[in-house]
Amino acid sequence: MTELNLDLATLQKLKELTGTNRYEFLGYILDLDKSTITDNLPQLMGNLSEWTIQIFSTLLCHYSLANPMAQTGALIKYKDIPGGYAYEDAFTKRAIEPIAEVFDEKPKELLETANLLGGNNLTFGDASFEISTLKGIPLTYILWGKEEFPASANILYDASANDYLPTEHLAVLGELCTLRLIEANKNLFLMP
Repeated sequence: MTELNLDLATLQKLKELTGTNRYEFLGYILDLDKSTITDNLPQLMGNLSEWTIQIFSTLLCHYSLANPMAQTGALIKYKDIPGGYAYEDAFTKRAIEPIAEVFDEKPKELLETANLLGGNNLTFGDASFEISTLKGIPLTYILWGKEEFPASANILYDASANDYLPTEHLAVLGELCTLRLIEANKNLFLMP
């Protein structure tokens, strides 16, 4: 269990947005009464790094200012989010390419790892799933495995995502989710 730097007003807004005092996402448990986050994956339990704590605190502060909207069902690329084109190359390098590199010949492992983190399988590409990050901001991952061509991947957002977080924070959320998938995969499949 690790304490986050969230004030009482932010915690209250987060309770209203999530509809609960205890919110689970990406294998973490966010306790909004105690302002703590716990890694719920047995093989990864422990204190989070200072970087991770800062990222979570910043994301949650901005998320608490969300203007919740119903999901549109329209999936869009990061570059199609207002202002996303400016950060597209960095987003691709930090969030999309690592998925293609790590899971290029292992699409089934990607699905198993996503399922461990609460992902729901879809039918796009060689492996795809929707994974809930913060409430109202699901991410859709699609992997085309290495066969005749090099592996490639994509991450899609619901068109309403920008109502919850600013564009640059949506990129960070995508990067965080990708890092979490890779971290969970290493521990899931490389355990003795």
